[in-house]
Amino acid sequence: MTLNEFIKKFDTPNSIVLLEGKRNVLDVDKEKLTALGRLLASKTSRMIFRSGNAEGSDQLFSDGVIAVDNKRLQVITPYSGHRQKTNRAYDTISLDDINIAAEPEVVYQSKSNKKTEKLVNQFVSGDRNRNTIKAAYIIRDTIKAIGAGKIKPATFGIFYDDLDNPMSGGTGHTMNICELNNIPIIDQKIWFEWLKK
Repeated sequence: MTLNEFIKKFDTPNSIVLLEGKRNVLDVDKEKLTALGRLLASKTSRMIFRSGNAEGSDQLFSDGVIAVDNKRLQVITPYSGHRQKTNRAYDTISLDDINIAAEPEVVYQSKSNKKTEKLVNQFVSGDRNRNTIKAAYIIRDTIKAIGAGKIKPATFGIFYDDLDNPMSGGTGHTMNICELNNIPIIDQKIWFEWLKK
């Protein structure tokens, strides 16, 4: 998919594009993430960009979008106040504002991450401690993709992945949830090419 094909298909009202990835970004790639955020925000006018507000990829992509238009950046956080000092999004939604127990599909799909399945159950039942907070990140990642309540599902996902260990960790969970729900995704093998124009 070329940049022009992506813009033509996805720069539409109600289009929500995930911009996210690994916390660890290679030094040689950091500017590329910010450049992509800037490029997409400047070449489009209708799509909204969604982030999880994590360090690394999420922050770098968001910095690029914010440099052009912070009103098109939406952040979904695992709890209120998450990385508040670095969050300059126009729209921030915390899991604290969502009744997770009333979102059975979110819970079901979050439990597809077998490492945190029991923690998701504990978190949903109201158990909050330093272990169950791990579940909040996975639930947040699920909601970023499929939505919940008034949060619309994503229409496309752009990721910075660890190409030596692809689709692992929280980023891998989000990518898997996208694929399970027929949300198209790409990683830097494709979008690095977009920056060469």
